[in-house]
Amino acid sequence: LIGMNIQALAFDTGGTVLDWHSGLVRALSGIGSRHGIERDWHAMANDWRRRTMRHIVGQVHPAFHMDDVHRRVLDETLAEFELEAFSTVERTELWRTWHQLDAWPDFVPAIAAMRQRLPVVSFTMLPTALVMDVSRRNGFTWDAIISCEMIGVYKPNAEAYQTAARWLNLPPQAILMVACHNFDLNAAQDTGMRTAFVRRPDEWGPVGPPDPNPNRAYDFIEDGFDGLRERVLATL
Repeated sequence: LIGMNIQALAFDTGGTVLDWHSGLVRALSGIGSRHGIERDWHAMANDWRRRTMRHIVGQVHPAFHMDDVHRRVLDETLAEFELEAFSTVERTELWRTWHQLDAWPDFVPAIAAMRQRLPVVSFTMLPTALVMDVSRRNGFTWDAIISCEMIGVYKPNAEAYQTAARWLNLPPQAILMVACHNFDLNAAQDTGMRTAFVRRPDEWGPVGPPDPNPNRAYDFIEDGFDGLRERVLATL
């Protein structure tokens, strides 16, 4: 891996950097308790996420972005779990939770260390405003945010990765794509990017992620960001 010539790191941001599941469960259970309602909040958070991904992955020039989808499918999830009691104000509060998520604890020190040596970029399906909000909340800095919202083409379309590389003015093989999702890394690898799989076993809460293990040979396979930081910096 020495001499790999990595010149920038691109991070998937949704599940790889942000602990969306815990944040959503906290918000849902909090509003549920106001109404004296109990549900399987873990299942509900995952249902909301699954519905969102179904509507955004692979989109080409949609007239909406991921925040719009979060709001629209929230109503479907609430109906599915018989929670029509949640008011419009409470639904807006839930929707805003996405902008108030915490990062995984091991990410914050790792990005700071890696950024001293290389540009770090959020390359994400999340909307630009959401990434700005969570980055400020968690106290980390990107050299750039490349949202599929800006490109108009969403992962895993090859054009999304090719455009990100062009905007960074780098050949794809000089960019290390970091993610906990095989579909993202496989598409990045197919366009020539280097790849790093970082396991996030708690991304989907107690049930565990749908694809917890790498399904291809990636350049790095790590249990967390501490290991990734050490190994990436060792290649420079």
